[in-house]
Amino acid sequence: MRYHRIPAETVRRLPVYLNALLLSLQQGKSISSSELSAIVGINPLQIRKDFSYFGGFGTRGVGYNIEKLIKKIKKILKLDSHHQAVLVGAGNLGSAVLAYPGFAAYGFQIAAAYDSDPAKIGKTINNITIEDAENIINLKKKNIKIGIIAVPRQQSQAIAQSLVNAGVTGILNFSPCRLAVPKRVKVITINIATDLARLPFYMPADKKIGFALNKRA
Repeated sequence: MRYHRIPAETVRRLPVYLNALLLSLQQGKSISSSELSAIVGINPLQIRKDFSYFGGFGTRGVGYNIEKLIKKIKKILKLDSHHQAVLVGAGNLGSAVLAYPGFAAYGFQIAAAYDSDPAKIGKTINNITIEDAENIINLKKKNIKIGIIAVPRQQSQAIAQSLVNAGVTGILNFSPCRLAVPKRVKVITINIATDLARLPFYMPADKKIGFALNKRA
């Protein structure tokens, strides 16, 4: 099923709802928009509006069946099938991504990893052996469509092009730059530093007690 004219912000919130629902599975069979709101910090009206784009999910006075809603959101996000991904860049960040166990809950598996550093090539992290980045084109044989880029900025564009040439159509980019790719390729860029830079704006300012000294002439 194809969904058209869905606001980007709604799509961004769907995985947030999904995560909360997965955590709520042990708490009961149903959940109301108010209860979901208390978990995710999003207004219940907004939650119901987001769901309304995809049809009726819940029952008035009862709420949403958690298992059915999980299945519905997974279907919308195309997470109802298994997805393999490739990681390029096995440095500190890339190694942490390889070792992260949380992808499986959403149907993702990192099936291959590449790096250009001879010291990293051949090493095994979380049962994945790091391969030479020169061989990325071999991904065509594996039919992997999702790429994760965790390389320095100066290498990211060339890596993105290599992934596109190998048939990748979705890229999660951890490099702090904009990637130029064909329109058919979707790129989501995560810049931890710039997100952190927004945080102080929302934090209360430190109140410093000042003492004024009155000087008499």
